Amino acid sequence: MGHEVAEDNQSPLLPTSSSSTDVSAVLVKRTGTLWTAVAHIITGVIGAGVLSLAWSIAQLGWIAGPICMLAFAGVTIVSTYLLCDCYMFPHPEYGPNRVKSYMDAVRFYLGEKQHKVSGVIAQESLYGNNLAYVITSASSIKAIQKSNCYHREGHKAACSYGDTTYMLLFGGVQVVMSQIPDFHNMEWLSVVAAIMSFTYSFIGFGLGFAQVIENGRIQGSITGVPADSVADKLWLVFQALGDIAFAYPYSIILLEIQDTLKSPPPENKTMKTASMIAIFVTTFFYLCCGCFGYAAFGNNTPGNLLTGFGFYEPYWLIDFANACIVLHLVGGYQIFSQPVFAFVERWFTNKFPSSGFVNNFYTIKLPLLPSFQMNPLKICFRTAYVASTTVIAMIFPYFNQVLGVLGALNFWPLAIYFPVEMYFLQKKIQPWTRKWVVLRSFSFFCLLVSIVGLIGSIEGLISAKFG
Repeated sequence: MGHEVAEDNQSPLLPTSSSSTDVSAVLVKRTGTLWTAVAHIITGVIGAGVLSLAWSIAQLGWIAGPICMLAFAGVTIVSTYLLCDCYMFPHPEYGPNRVKSYMDAVRFYLGEKQHKVSGVIAQESLYGNNLAYVITSASSIKAIQKSNCYHREGHKAACSYGDTTYMLLFGGVQVVMSQIPDFHNMEWLSVVAAIMSFTYSFIGFGLGFAQVIENGRIQGSITGVPADSVADKLWLVFQALGDIAFAYPYSIILLEIQDTLKSPPPENKTMKTASMIAIFVTTFFYLCCGCFGYAAFGNNTPGNLLTGFGFYEPYWLIDFANACIVLHLVGGYQIFSQPVFAFVERWFTNKFPSSGFVNNFYTIKLPLLPSFQMNPLKICFRTAYVASTTVIAMIFPYFNQVLGVLGALNFWPLAIYFPVEMYFLQKKIQPWTRKWVVLRSFSFFCLLVSIVGLIGSIEGLISAKFG
């Protein structure tokens, strides 16, 4: 059981703070600095979401688009500042107590009931990210095939490939990778993911920039892409908000990153500075990718900048960028799925302590490979999990709409509602004081944005599927 407890407060991004033998991990040496925190945040934030931003700006137009990006950046800064202050929980008996993860914070501050609710939302958000990763990686593999085909047969060729095969391929790779034990303890995964996401985002930005120079003018308009009716235009605007909401928040990993920081200076001070730097970098980056993409293609801006074939040449660069996306997502899928695996397997172990299916490990030796331990529950559950994300992705292979639904669904509860409620308790803010009214209004406004984003994206999904 020792290992189970040690796994309890584990983050998808960071190495476990306790070894499997020492459960009472009291004397954890925290060595994190401002720059390791910035690196972790950027790894957590810049992902597949960046590719949809040019499309989002195209729906919103030249004024509302950049303003919405900056507004979301501002909202993210406010919510992270609130969360940073919740790291030390003022325990009535033991004094200030470190909070190691988002879920723990909700349990300490808001009680068991809210903890269960936030647990469901957090697991759903991780699952949703995996779903988005299956869709994105399949479209990137398809884009490599198409790019080579266009290069061989000319840009007018009818190079069409289905998604299904590539989704099954990606799913197959994930089934194997999900069996690797303690995959999320490998720090290199975070490093590789960061390098890959920077590489493909830079290529997207560079190609957009080059295209603008080649066109000799900036395309696009103040009102964005025209639609047939006002209603259609509103749906697209709402969906664009959902897509931007998907690209920003990282509240779910914030406290785990903060828990790696050394003090002095106080962790919350370091973390606020790190958040400020990281959000500044990502926003600059997002604006470059989004605005140059829109400036290059105007009303024809593709939903996904690197797979929508705005660019045909240099074909090897587009292939390389898409290969980087696939590599990032292969690792990223594990970063998001391992916490779900740990959560479910822990639940089974506690529920069925005497079941052999759940608790027995069998050693398997394959030729040419080192022997490894297999557990029936792990094989069945993890395979079923990967299969379910793959099947749902095949049913709804719509990049922008799925990102919009996920962004809008998780934005308000995880990034706004829980941090605001916890901050009220941490700072003992009384109802109807000025700060209380301001934060309540902030939370309500973000809820409205989430709702319209969700409605627009669901409408987009339905019309993409049946329209």
